[in-house]
Amino acid sequence: MERIFLIGFMGSGKSTIGHALEKCHSADFADTDHYIEKKHQRKITDIFAEEGENYFRELETEALRTVEAKIVSTGGGIIERIENISVMKARGKIVYLAASFEEISRRLEGDASRPLWKQDESGRKALFERREPLYEDAADYIVQTEGKTAEEIAECILDYMGSV
Repeated sequence: MERIFLIGFMGSGKSTIGHALEKCHSADFADTDHYIEKKHQRKITDIFAEEGENYFRELETEALRTVEAKIVSTGGGIIERIENISVMKARGKIVYLAASFEEISRRLEGDASRPLWKQDESGRKALFERREPLYEDAADYIVQTEGKTAEEIAECILDYMGSV
């Protein structure tokens, strides 16, 4: 199976779907955020606070180039750098896990662990609206996630991967 890069806004289910794919396909799974935290022995929130978003984006690019897992869950802002899209396209297929802003808001209610979600709702919505077309443009395949279980979404992705 070709490598799969899962992209989408924070709260779209990338890690959950990555684990579901790992389970049903017996392929290895990696999450770029966890990879960065383990390698640099720091939390993402601390990296953002102490080094800034640009530095974190550099670490994401490094992670994309290094991670060898067949299923890779990425951070929500991975598409902010064109270089990252090129790296993913060269190394596998990009699957966009799409969900509405309202669904993302519901899923992330009370979540204080995401640095870019800590802004007011208009800022969150602006970020979502800016990134949504970037996800769509980068994706080889788009899966609408609302109303589907992780297993159903994983099955959609595996069906797609079997047809390419």
